[in-house]
Amino acid sequence: MKIPTSRSILSAGYASAVLLFSLAGCQQKNDAAPAAASMQALPVQTVAVSLAPVPEGSDYVATIKSRQAATLQPQVDGRLIQIRVRSGDHVAPGQILMEIDPQHELASVASAKATERQKKALYVYNTTEVDRQKKLFDAGVTSRDTYDQAQQAFDNTQADYEAAVETRKTQEEQLAYYTIRAPFAGVVGDIPVHVGDYVSQSTVLTTVDERRDLEAYIYIPTERAGQVRQGLDVAITDNSGKLLEKTKINFLSPEVDGNLQGILVKAPVRSPEVVRHSEIVKARVIWDTKPRAVVPVLAVTRLGGQTFVYVAEDQGGGKYFAKQRSITVGDTVGNDYAVQSGLKEGDKVIVSGTQFLIDGAPVMPLPPGPKSGSQAGSAPGAGI
Repeated sequence: MKIPTSRSILSAGYASAVLLFSLAGCQQKNDAAPAAASMQALPVQTVAVSLAPVPEGSDYVATIKSRQAATLQPQVDGRLIQIRVRSGDHVAPGQILMEIDPQHELASVASAKATERQKKALYVYNTTEVDRQKKLFDAGVTSRDTYDQAQQAFDNTQADYEAAVETRKTQEEQLAYYTIRAPFAGVVGDIPVHVGDYVSQSTVLTTVDERRDLEAYIYIPTERAGQVRQGLDVAITDNSGKLLEKTKINFLSPEVDGNLQGILVKAPVRSPEVVRHSEIVKARVIWDTKPRAVVPVLAVTRLGGQTFVYVAEDQGGGKYFAKQRSITVGDTVGNDYAVQSGLKEGDKVIVSGTQFLIDGAPVMPLPPGPKSGSQAGSAPGAGI
């Protein structure tokens, strides 16, 4: 009797294992075929890719400025004795905001008035005297020299009196500087001073900003100099991207800002209830608007940093399969993405049940409902 060697035992075991794996593979293949054939088509909603006007623009930082905004500083030195308003108050033109101690200037005005009265008394006396001397000269009672001296005295006192009147007026005008008034209707800003502070002509007392006639100041890089022009659309948004107002460029600076190397443009802002003077906002300048393919945001999925959609492809005989397709998207237009590449007009993009889809799965497009905004106004025959 021949005893089997270890080598022959290993060879026989290997052959048996190969046979078992082959039988198992055949069984799995035979089971998968009827499963794929029997998979039910998933009902899905589809949207045909269409063209829509897509704006092409650039985002910049803009500053809101009022065409009437004043920084109030005193024109005289003195101690602040009264503040009649608070930050945020609405004030009328000429309304008193603050008062500086006017005692020194009041003394000057009183002195000027006393001098004026003195000069006036002498002027009135010499007016009477020159009339009397003229009558005496005409009657031949006095000499020409006496009359000329009276006339000279009258002229001198008249000039002195007129100078005293102007000095008094100047002092009174100077006295008005001790009362700080609103230059126009507006809103009071921050008040950094307090009652009792000594203020000078370099001290900032407060600001008054008018909530009308606001403008967005936007600096456009010089490389865009050939594109920027008056009338371009501008979308003003806050830092979160919320649209505040749509406006247009109405001013274009003829020169380049040396510090920023940009061109200043201005756009009117007519929403004083949502923006304020000196507020920093975002401005999107629209250079052009072109028809581009758009796809609903709900149809787009992102995997591994790439963007995909599922397209219902017709396989003939009324059968459709979901085909995963990589696309490149741009900015959003309402509830749609602008498609830069990967789709052509007319492709049926699946917009429902995408979380249950896999590449190649059978689908059943449902009858289309009312046209969405992204389908309106499509131009046939265009592609990406």
